[in-house]
Amino acid sequence: MNKNYLNKLIGKRHKLIPGAAHTYSKGDDQFPDNAPKMILKGKGAYVWGSDGKKYLDWCMGLRTGLLGYCNESVNRAVKQQVGQGLNFGRPHPVEFELADLLVKILPNTEMVKFAKNGSTVTTAATKLARAYTGRKYIALCSSHPFFSYDDWFIGTTPCNSGIPNEITKLSLTFRYNDIKSLEDLFKAHPKDIACIIMEAATIEPPKDDFLLKVQALAKKYGAIFILDEMITGFRWGLKGAQHYFGIKPDLSTYGKGIGNGYSVAVLAGRREIMDLGGIQNKKEKVFLISTTHGAETISLSACLATIKFLQTHKVPQQLWKNGKKLKEGLLRLISKYGLSDSVKVLGYEPNLCLDFRDKTGVTSFVLKTIFLQEVTRLGMLFQGYFAISYAHKDREIKKTLLVCERALKVYSEAFANGDYVKYLTSESVKPVFRKYN
Repeated sequence: MNKNYLNKLIGKRHKLIPGAAHTYSKGDDQFPDNAPKMILKGKGAYVWGSDGKKYLDWCMGLRTGLLGYCNESVNRAVKQQVGQGLNFGRPHPVEFELADLLVKILPNTEMVKFAKNGSTVTTAATKLARAYTGRKYIALCSSHPFFSYDDWFIGTTPCNSGIPNEITKLSLTFRYNDIKSLEDLFKAHPKDIACIIMEAATIEPPKDDFLLKVQALAKKYGAIFILDEMITGFRWGLKGAQHYFGIKPDLSTYGKGIGNGYSVAVLAGRREIMDLGGIQNKKEKVFLISTTHGAETISLSACLATIKFLQTHKVPQQLWKNGKKLKEGLLRLISKYGLSDSVKVLGYEPNLCLDFRDKTGVTSFVLKTIFLQEVTRLGMLFQGYFAISYAHKDREIKKTLLVCERALKVYSEAFANGDYVKYLTSESVKPVFRKYN
């Protein structure tokens, strides 16, 4: 692309697209000012920015690039399907081939439904739960960052402008590892909660059999247990976090790395519930997911190729192994610079996160920005989490630790000084969910 034209697009990007991105996580307010404004291409674990620089990438398309950019096996499957067409007036065989594979692989799954994004399938899961139970309330875990852009979830966040309070009242919240907070909801609404929706784990591990207790409460009160496996599914292992923790949700949702960047999301679960969205039962019809592009063949072919690659190359095992190396290296560096109280390595090995805290122990976006602007300057694209992929080998782990050490040296100076703001070269990054811009 012509450089002058590219610069013109960058200059007017906020006039063309609200937020200048199609997900808020990619927005300018989530990165330091020295981060590239656009990404032009990616290969393996690297991307090339509109600033002309090559970056070691840990964002990986918001965790979608599970195999790395431009994986050859996925590319071949896509190229083969391109020549046969991508959308038809009747289903294509790849829809049933992928469905058959998923039903065989995924635990607690008898039927699946495809869509293009995670919000579609999580919302569909809550709709099924309401239809199956005849109840109205959704109990969601407020400790987990995101379930959907739809009103039932966004209404519970500070970004609730445009959402009627009547809708927000139908969503109840509980806290992770606080079983009493969920018990209290059921005591207050014993016959009105349709479902519980949550992730198995994000940055905090379950304690005192929390997940099993959640599952037991759902069964006791007749609510549907929905597990969001957008991040954990396939990244933790082919059978996801539910297998890891030994729990049995009624419905599960998948996305992110399942198509290695291609747009695929999956609603999976028990036939008795899922088939309410079918046309062969004699029950009241549930208009479940009906989207023009939900089963376009390119993405489904990419998904098939991704899963087969995950199987044959034992990718999840490598993610755990290399994630452990990364975690151990980061902890050594953090200890070396005396920052164990300020920089925390959180989460499980396939999806590690860093949390930056001030001297009072509160998460600091200013300190986070200081770290981000340093690693960016050193050629690493990072947003706070390490979306490790098959393409992140020992070389990339070593490079990451070298970059992080240099960044932590500057960070330690800022932390010791106390006047964090003077170390900023641009505005501080901000939380996505905030009341005002």
